[in-house]
Amino acid sequence: MKLNELITVTFTLFAVIDILGSVPLLVSLKAKLGGINAWKATLISGGLMILFLYVGQQFLNMLGVDVHSFAVGGSILIFILGLEMVLGIEFFKGDKNARASTAVPIAFPLIAGSGTLTTIMSLKAAYNELTILVAILINLVIVYVVVRSLDLLERLLGPAGMIAVRKFFGVILLAIAVKIFTANASMMLKP
Repeated sequence: MKLNELITVTFTLFAVIDILGSVPLLVSLKAKLGGINAWKATLISGGLMILFLYVGQQFLNMLGVDVHSFAVGGSILIFILGLEMVLGIEFFKGDKNARASTAVPIAFPLIAGSGTLTTIMSLKAAYNELTILVAILINLVIVYVVVRSLDLLERLLGPAGMIAVRKFFGVILLAIAVKIFTANASMMLKP
């Protein structure tokens, strides 16, 4: 395993996961759901990432779903989350059961979304599995620390800062969703 490859893969995944950009959404989900189990969210998202590293393509093939359809579905969910942040409209109804909501929408698609999972499968074409696995583990540590620090981050930003950051990153989420959607929808339409 080469250090420069590990750094490249780690930063690629860090940019795609965008856990820092998800802080406003995580804070709002935490308030709506009555809390977030950081350990469980990290484990579930890590399990999904590692699963897709080793059997992602085969898993999707078994379900009869291609990578592009999977990415389009995930992009729609990300788009809805972005709309919630920008418009303040609640699509995902909180039932105050953080355990039930840890998997969806927190672990998937927020942390281990279609963009992350397809990126992991794409990285396999250029890097060895050990390098990708270590990069995933490094990113999971970062995810855990950020999710555990939501209260501190919320206090640092304050209410007005949280609203501004939530709106800004809501627009970023919408843009990411549109990008993922258009790139993959066009691939689905090719003969």
